Formats: sequence, C-alpha cells, structure tokens
Amino acid sequence: MSDPIRVDKWLWAVRVFKTRSMATEAVKKGRVYIADMAVKPSRVVKIGDVVKVRKTPVTYSYKVLELADKRMGAKLVSDYMEDVTPKEELEILEVQKHSGWFQRERGTGRPTKKDRRDLDDFFETE
Repeated sequence: MSDPIRVDKWLWAVRVFKTRSMATEAVKKGRVYIADMAVKPSRVVKIGDVVKVRKTPVTYSYKVLELADKRMGAKLVSDYMEDVTPKEELEILEVQKHSGWFQRERGTGRPTKKDRRDLDDFFETE
C-alpha cells in the first residue's frame, strides 16, 4: 500500500489494540512513541519505523514491515510487523507473574470473600 497510514489505525490493524478507539486513546495519552518521541494519532507510520507502545509495566517495540489499514487475522500479523521488544522488558512480565503478589486492577471494586481470606493469610504474621 502506498497510501499513508495513521499510527492509531496501523496499531489497530496489526492487532496491538482490540479496538481503534483504544489505539487512539493510547496515542492521545502519550503511550505510543516513534523515534523515542510521543506522537499524535494522526502521525503517519512508514516502513522501517519502530513503534513503541507502553502497556504497564512493559514497553513493547514493533518494527513496521508493511502498511495496513484494515484489521487482519492473527496469522497475517507477522507479515506486517516484527516484535523487537528487548528481552529485559519481557522478563519484567515473568518476574511479575511469579512474584506471588496479588494485584487488583484499580477501580474493580472490593475484594471478594475469597480474596479477603487470601490477603489475610498472606499478611498473617503469627
């Protein structure tokens, strides 16, 4: 494709975000970088750009191989982008997964009865 593609549309098309509005919102909040600079949703991506997306606690890096403006199946994504995220970033996810600390997303409400018991057992010092 020779037509210019917006960064938010490309991120949605290559399945980094589930919806286009989620992609646009992430870009507006300054979570997407090209050449280590925060970009606006209208920023055009070019082949060879490295797009960095910060999804707490990891910053993923994707190299643009081809341009796409329509959402594609998961099997085709590897033709359009290459995941070049450093291993140190991916190790953060492994450490967090094995840390054993129970984390609740902010705003998801009170702990359930089982959650409360698990927390009490975890913090029990006797």
